[in-house]
Amino acid sequence: MKRLEAVCKTTPATMTRKDYLIAKRLKERLAGVVQLVDFKVFGSRTRGDNVKESDIDVFIEVEYIDKLTKKKILDIVWEVGYDNSIFISPLIFTRYEIEQTPLRSSPIVKNIDEEGVRL
Repeated sequence: MKRLEAVCKTTPATMTRKDYLIAKRLKERLAGVVQLVDFKVFGSRTRGDNVKESDIDVFIEVEYIDKLTKKKILDIVWEVGYDNSIFISPLIFTRYEIEQTPLRSSPIVKNIDEEGVRL
């Protein structure tokens, strides 16, 4: 399968073309219902050490979220995953949470910042 070279900050990462297109489709669908601040794919599928059954990990940063918006996001994530026979694991945060709370210093956010592939 064709591989794409992607860069987020200074850390190179690889993704298959199929994974890239699935993530791109997810981002496009989400942009239709929520104000996206950032969208990154991270984890084994960006490092290239995934196995066939690996999920696609996505970091979704939004301006604002409430219960209805979160449900819409999760429904779209499920639909895109179902349509492509893959499980997508979303991490959803608001801009405020990333910029103004201790979450900004958490290991997972730092890891996503370093290895994530921004679409």
